[in-house]
Amino acid sequence: MSFLDNYEGVAERIKRFWATYPTGKIHTSIIDVDIKQGYILVECRIYKKYEDEQPAGIDYAFGNVATYNINMKKWFVEDTVTSAIGRCAGLVLGTDTRPTQENMQQAEQVDVQIVRQSAEDVDLWATGISEDLVPTANAIEEIKSQLGGVQIAAAPICSHGHMIWRSGDKNGKAWGGYMCVEKSKPKQCAPRWFVLASDGQWKPQV
Repeated sequence: MSFLDNYEGVAERIKRFWATYPTGKIHTSIIDVDIKQGYILVECRIYKKYEDEQPAGIDYAFGNVATYNINMKKWFVEDTVTSAIGRCAGLVLGTDTRPTQENMQQAEQVDVQIVRQSAEDVDLWATGISEDLVPTANAIEEIKSQLGGVQIAAAPICSHGHMIWRSGDKNGKAWGGYMCVEKSKPKQCAPRWFVLASDGQWKPQV
């Protein structure tokens, strides 16, 4: 039996969150990033219900590429985002161990000297987060290209509150749009449809 058996994995934590709060939402954002220096700070906010204005929990994960083994270095951004979600989900759900199994597995493999040097190079908690640490547009674009993510517009608001994004595939064609949260179909506001453009971005249907 490994000591890691005492820690919950991120996937299990996320499944537990959706089982407990099926109408919740998980938001992540980049607080600071420097691809050349090899670090990123990610914030995760978790809401128990979609219509909640204030998050039930906020947590952070700091990733430094120097602390990853050679096979994981190219995925340190994705891993840091996942770590932030796992930590925040543990905060909201309640758990005996705040770190996830993945966190502890990485900690077991990291060279102590590398971690010490990384902490000396970038001590965000000592210096604080100021406006100069807001990531530049170029850095954001570089992160987007690494993640291969699809960026969509902020959720619109109808007469029943924030609309919910839904997407899928029908007959080999992708569809997506914002739907009204009203459960009674006759009272629902009209959907706001989007189309998947050739550049991989969702854009409002005209």
